[in-house]
Amino acid sequence: MFVFACAGCGAELTTPLSQVALPIHARQTYGNGAQLPVLMKAGTFAVDPDPWGGPWRMWDEIDPAEAEARGIYAPVRALSDGTPGASVIAPGDIRGARLIPERRGGACCGVDGADGPNMACEACDLPVATRVDDCSLWQAVRLSSDAVHRIPVDGAHSVPLTWAELASQEEETPLFEPISTWGGPLGPSHYWSWSPQWEAAAGHALAHLLVASRRQPVKVPDGAAADVFQRALDTLLPSGAPKRRAVLAGPGRPAPDADADILLVPVHPQTGRTWAPEGPAASAYLVPLPLGVWLWLASPQQYLPVPASGRIPQDVLRDDPLPMLPNYLFRADRETFQHTLVRLPAARSPWLRAILEDLPHLSGASTALF
Repeated sequence: MFVFACAGCGAELTTPLSQVALPIHARQTYGNGAQLPVLMKAGTFAVDPDPWGGPWRMWDEIDPAEAEARGIYAPVRALSDGTPGASVIAPGDIRGARLIPERRGGACCGVDGADGPNMACEACDLPVATRVDDCSLWQAVRLSSDAVHRIPVDGAHSVPLTWAELASQEEETPLFEPISTWGGPLGPSHYWSWSPQWEAAAGHALAHLLVASRRQPVKVPDGAAADVFQRALDTLLPSGAPKRRAVLAGPGRPAPDADADILLVPVHPQTGRTWAPEGPAASAYLVPLPLGVWLWLASPQQYLPVPASGRIPQDVLRDDPLPMLPNYLFRADRETFQHTLVRLPAARSPWLRAILEDLPHLSGASTALF
């Protein structure tokens, strides 16, 4: 475990924190006026390897060789020239820092970090972090890598959980949930929607599924996986046969068949490592999913409608009132999809570049995949 200290004066700026993997939805912008919760669990931090925030450079100002050196293999609108390696923490874990009011940015309901670091060390006034809590953004504090340093906590060691321990302790991420909104004339409210975390996870996984497809049709498992991925895959890939087969694989599940082409597998939330099989299936393409999302896909879905007579049991799905479900088809998060795909070397392929160029159309009313 570590505490973070100011690089200027050495004052401690955080509670003791253990390192975990950066959530896939860390850079997600969701909805319009949505009040998203805190990104990081209390007592944890994650390192963002990519630059974040301004200054920005447009794509035509960047040499392709420089872009590839930064791990970008297809055009994007602009690239951040900010300092990489920020440590992302929960706002409640910050200590000894104050907001800089004049660096509020262009936010409407909170702060968004558009004007650069907006938190300063209380002891020496050095700008050390950026707080983000505006509407439609996940709430977090980003500690600048060039303004803080980590100090190990004596006698505190955090050992990653095993896959078996994670499977028994980690909670599933529901496919849909109520989304809170900022207060308006009638006060705060909420609406039911597909989970923002699922939409980001789907954008990340869909980029990998397209690469794994080798531009051939792909069939994913029936159920929630089909609801999330199949419509997009059928639209973006050629039709016909044979189809490459994607199956769920991971801790506690039977060994995948040797003829499985693609495996939907979990990512360890602490180490960030993708679960990998042994044996004949080891050569399959691994599509990473956040553990909570994977657990939902891998576990039997609860509250399925079943015949009942007499008094209705508590575990029966009721149709009066109707269950509160989203009123539109699932859509993968467009920004997460693009952010992931352009960082995969296969994005050099002309057919994948064509999909990236067509993203505005794919987000329109006619297809609404994103």
